[in-house]
Amino acid sequence: MHAEETKTDVALVRRLLAAQFPAWADLPVEPAASHGTVNAIYRLGADLTVRLPRGEAGSNDVAAEHRWLPRLASQLPFAVPVPLAEGVPGEGYPWSWSVYGWLEGENPAVGSGRAELAADLAEFVLALRRVDTAGGPPAYRCEPLAARDTATRAALDALHGVIDTGTAATAWSEALDAPEPQGRAVWVHGDLQPGNVLVAGGRLSAVIDFGCMGVADPAVDLIPGWYLLSAGARRIFRAAVGADRATWARARGWALSVALMELSYYRTSNPVMAGTARHVIAEILAEAEAETETEAQRWT
Repeated sequence: MHAEETKTDVALVRRLLAAQFPAWADLPVEPAASHGTVNAIYRLGADLTVRLPRGEAGSNDVAAEHRWLPRLASQLPFAVPVPLAEGVPGEGYPWSWSVYGWLEGENPAVGSGRAELAADLAEFVLALRRVDTAGGPPAYRCEPLAARDTATRAALDALHGVIDTGTAATAWSEALDAPEPQGRAVWVHGDLQPGNVLVAGGRLSAVIDFGCMGVADPAVDLIPGWYLLSAGARRIFRAAVGADRATWARARGWALSVALMELSYYRTSNPVMAGTARHVIAEILAEAEAETETEAQRWT
């Protein structure tokens, strides 16, 4: 998936456990079905999971997760991973790693969420916003949208002939015109995509993978409107979180920028991520075209 990715396998997991956490060394180990890009996931027995970062960036998240997730967990209305043990480099593996409890549920299909999931996501996002930000780290996506302009336009250039880059560029420019946030920064998950959400019966059961968490513009955590929800549920989600026009415009810009970069980077290496990104881009471009038609009708 990445050019310099650290390779892992079941044998490595067994060696690491035997050397550092022998109490778990005899449990069965098997790869978990995951399209994640930062960590390789292994199921450990019935109730545990081992997360091995694929590279240095993921390893840098380990300490933050062990520090902050236990504090956040008690203040959130849905299950989140709580780290049980922090591993260190060893057995030829160069990064810090973790053992977590296993959380049941399924990843939702992109754009499949209905009203119930919209309400649950809003409840989660609002609860996270209420957490005291004192001492909280800056989120992975804490920069203003304008700081992403060069990288976003590079992704647009790379996708020429793959998507409607003209409409996408216009939608991106419109997002850049949105007013900057006026209120305080808040806690955000930072990456509320299908692979980081678990559902049961169409309802949110858990939110996982907090590697992007931290303090940022609340618009960052509104990207599930396009990644997870149908168009109708997206409207319910917006109303439930109370997003004003400027915040919603920035949120759409965040979703578009992230999806363009994902499609550009993972188009051949991760078909699931690429497919998700295509869906998000298509949803945003459809919205942009509908809004253009509405504006035109006002003048006719």
